[in-house]
Parts: sequence; structure tokens; C-alpha cells
Amino acid sequence: MNTEDRRGTYASRATEAFFGRRHGKTIRPQQAAALESGLKRYGLDLGGAVPASLPALFSAPVTDIRLEIGFGGGEHLLHAARGNPQTGFIGVEPFVNGMARLMTSLAETPLENLRVYDDDATRVLDWLPDACLSGIDLLYPDPWPKKKHWKRRFVSPTNLDRFARVMKSGARFRFASDIDTYVNWTLMHCRAHGAFEWQAKDADDWHQPYKDWIRTRYEAKAVREGRRPAYLTFVRV
Repeated sequence: MNTEDRRGTYASRATEAFFGRRHGKTIRPQQAAALESGLKRYGLDLGGAVPASLPALFSAPVTDIRLEIGFGGGEHLLHAARGNPQTGFIGVEPFVNGMARLMTSLAETPLENLRVYDDDATRVLDWLPDACLSGIDLLYPDPWPKKKHWKRRFVSPTNLDRFARVMKSGARFRFASDIDTYVNWTLMHCRAHGAFEWQAKDADDWHQPYKDWIRTRYEAKAVREGRRPAYLTFVRV
């Protein structure tokens, strides 16, 4: 897909439905100030041309780019970005309170290898150049547990097409969830798609946390409530 085609696709995204909360409790004045200044510094502007060189988006020199979709409060994203300064990270989170928490942390300890977007992740996926990402993380996405809402789940044939376009050969798609039906849903859709190869060799593999993993508050709550997390890894073939 050439640049003009991608711009056309991105423009058509304005009419696609977005599902999910954008606001929670009123954020504190300090968080609001950090959010405003942080988005000016770290926020992606999708209104311009597709970048010829994606690493140029970052203030630090980076050798590869990873995307995290729906980073919540940013615990995992911050941990990964701090531990991998040679990698550029793009984090997407439309939930204002989560973005405010991340921007508050960055106000205290800035990072030069991080950019963020505060709206629908599919807009970023449609804006990115072909084969530019070394990895995509979708960690504890909204499970939409009612069957009538399953069509709202982010893992879908259309979004897997988007993943396949922007991921390099050998790039990794990581999916974590504590909801069995969503884990099975993701396995089924990735196997049916054809561009992704599941990496598990035995039953224990997908219950072992990733190498660079930290337990977030959400995951700790899930474990306390008796839900066993699953960690799926797929390679872009």
C-alpha cells in the first residue's frame, strides 16, 4: 500500500466505531498539568505525512520500534522503555486517566525513546509505514465478555490485517489476558489468519510471563480473584 492509499485509509477511519471508556474520575490538577505538557512533548501528530524514517520520531537514537496498544496506567510500557533505551516505544491509550498517570510519571523521569497517542489505536496502525514494527503488545485488553459484544474485541481479522502490514517478518505479537474466552478467541483468529505463528511448544509455555514482564495492578487483582493469566506470543511469518 502506497502513501496515498494509507492516507485514504486513515481518513476513512473517522467513521469507524470506537468502543471503550475515555474518562474515569476527575483527574487532579497536577495530573491535568502533566497531561497537557506531556502530550505536547510526547504526543504523535497523525495529521502530517507518513514519516520516511520512523526512528526520527524519537529524540534518542533507536534501532527498532515497538507498539503497545491500551497501556492502562503505563506500568509495563515505562518498564519496557526504561529497560530498552535502544528501542523506540509507541504507546496508545484513549483512557484519559491512564494517560494522565503515565504523563505524571514522565514529568518526574523523562524518556527520550517514547511517544504516545491518546485516541483509537487503529488510527496509528493505519498511519504507520509497512513493515516498520519489531513488536506489538496487546496486554489485558477489554475482554467484552458478553457474546453479543465479542465483535468489539480488538483482535479481529481486520485488525490482524493491520498488524500484519506494519510488522516486520519475525516481529512478535504478544497478547496477555486472564479471560479464557478471549485467549481462545485470539488463538483461533491468529491461526485462521495465516500471517502469525504461535510460539508455544507445550502447555506450560503460555502460562509463563514474558522475559521482561512486571506484574501490573490489574494482573495482581486478577490473580487474587483466582483468574490465571495467559501469555501468548505469535511471530509474524
